[in-house]
Amino acid sequence: MSGRDLRMFITNYKAEDVEKLTVRLRNGLGSSKYKPAEYKRLQAIVDAKRLESDLIGQKVQKTHCAAKATKESSILRQHRQVWSKECPRLQKAEEKAENDIHDFLEQIRPNSVTDTAIFSLQDYELFLEREREAFRIATVQPVHQLKDDLCFRLDEVQHQQLTGHPSNWEPVRQQINFVKDQQDDIIAKLQAEYLTLEDEIMALGLEKYLTTSDNLANIENIPEEVLDSDCPYPELKDSLIQASHSLSERYNSRLQSLQEQLQRTDRFCGWCADDHLHFHFTLSQYTHDVPNHRALCMDMLQRLFPEKTRHELMEHERVWDWQRFTQTQLRVVTQQWRRDQEELLAKALVTLQEAKHAHQEELELHRDHQHQQDICSHLRDKLQQWRAQQEEVAKLEAAIAARQQEEEEAKFKREQEKEATIRSQQKEKVQQFYLKQQKRREVLKQRDQERLANLRSNMEEQARRDKERVRFRADMLQRRMEEREAREAEQLREEEERQNRLDTLRNQVGVVAEVDPERMIGDTEAWRSRHLNVKEFELQKPLYSINTYTDTQIVSDPRLRVEQALREAGLHHSQYAKEVLSVIKPPKPPRRDTKSVLKF
Repeated sequence: MSGRDLRMFITNYKAEDVEKLTVRLRNGLGSSKYKPAEYKRLQAIVDAKRLESDLIGQKVQKTHCAAKATKESSILRQHRQVWSKECPRLQKAEEKAENDIHDFLEQIRPNSVTDTAIFSLQDYELFLEREREAFRIATVQPVHQLKDDLCFRLDEVQHQQLTGHPSNWEPVRQQINFVKDQQDDIIAKLQAEYLTLEDEIMALGLEKYLTTSDNLANIENIPEEVLDSDCPYPELKDSLIQASHSLSERYNSRLQSLQEQLQRTDRFCGWCADDHLHFHFTLSQYTHDVPNHRALCMDMLQRLFPEKTRHELMEHERVWDWQRFTQTQLRVVTQQWRRDQEELLAKALVTLQEAKHAHQEELELHRDHQHQQDICSHLRDKLQQWRAQQEEVAKLEAAIAARQQEEEEAKFKREQEKEATIRSQQKEKVQQFYLKQQKRREVLKQRDQERLANLRSNMEEQARRDKERVRFRADMLQRRMEEREAREAEQLREEEERQNRLDTLRNQVGVVAEVDPERMIGDTEAWRSRHLNVKEFELQKPLYSINTYTDTQIVSDPRLRVEQALREAGLHHSQYAKEVLSVIKPPKPPRRDTKSVLKF
């Protein structure tokens, strides 16, 4: 007996559970509640469940593949939409560049007879056009001929399949492979020529002339206007030079720090030139106006650069953004330096001009003071001689002052007369302007009053018509009520006469019958016949009552028949149809109260 059997044999029954213990001993170590396991059936169930789970897994895998394919097709469709927007823009840019080059070649003229560079450029342009045409004939035309040949062979193959003749595709495959190899060789040759030409252009060092840079080469130079100025105060000139030096040093330190940040990475941010250009062009295609541009751009970058991880692409984008931000800062700092330099130069020129004026005033004051001293000494020497002539000089001065006073008074009078004339003219102009304004206001007032009178007359006429219409409606309502009352009285009179006639007939045909309680509480023949045929009556009864025009009434309208004839003739939208339909009158004239006097 094992330990498990021992544990099964040991029981925890109490004294009152004798019957349960007897049943347990009769059944042995097993239990009657559980049947022996059928391992083959369980294995079959497990296999069926496993097969079902495998099928479910395959369905899930197929669904996952379908979802992945759908997502891929959606992403490719979005890429195609972006490219469909980008391609016309690139074509326009290409056409604009070609037109600019063509216009430039047409606008330049030789400076002299010996200047033959322009003719060499034109000859080189013609040479390039001939080479392009020869390249197209040698490379593009064979591809088109091969395409036409393949289309013709496909038509022949379809005809042979219908007739049952075999086809040989081996020469066609050889020809296609030959054209593919030829195109690969041409593309490789063009790529080599492109790289060689790019290296030659880079070796010429034309990039610094082709690219615009806002960096300053002579940032520490002092303006020549300050250096060459003739300043009477050397301290002021030295202070201006020192201010220019301090401004240059401050901006030079900022520019040097930005240049050091730019020099930490190369121009292509650690990548090769082609990869960086592809990266740049891809980012420029997916702008912010494109929906989900970030995910589409990263997907396209991962397709273009499968060997690089997403982290490397994002790191390159971050470095490139930092480089562009640093270049923008460099341009902004340079522009700020230019603005501050111009402001400083303007302030310096103004200060130098003020210093020159102040120095000139000081020199004039000094000369006046010296001249006054000379005059005083000369007068002191000749004071005795002037005393005799003092009265004569005083008389002459008084006469001259009187004449000057008279001239000033005459001039003042002329000015007053001139001002009075000008004021009178201005007053006349103002009065004329006021008169014009008054006339204009009176005209506007008269026009508004006429308009108001017309509106009031129209409103009174409309009110009168409304009152007549209300009165007409009230009269019609009164007549209808009187007619209704007359009809009701007539109906009551007829009902009374009919009741009298019925009573008379009822008395004439009265039947004296015996007492029959069963017949009194039983069903009548009329009731039976009515309830037996109720379904037939319900089938013949219409579903609902119709309160509208019948087809006969609608067709009797001549306007409908004329419109139908015009429609069949195809003239129902013409002006003739409108005029004809406007002339035809309805079969029954409309009521007067439905007409409106309002015109729209």
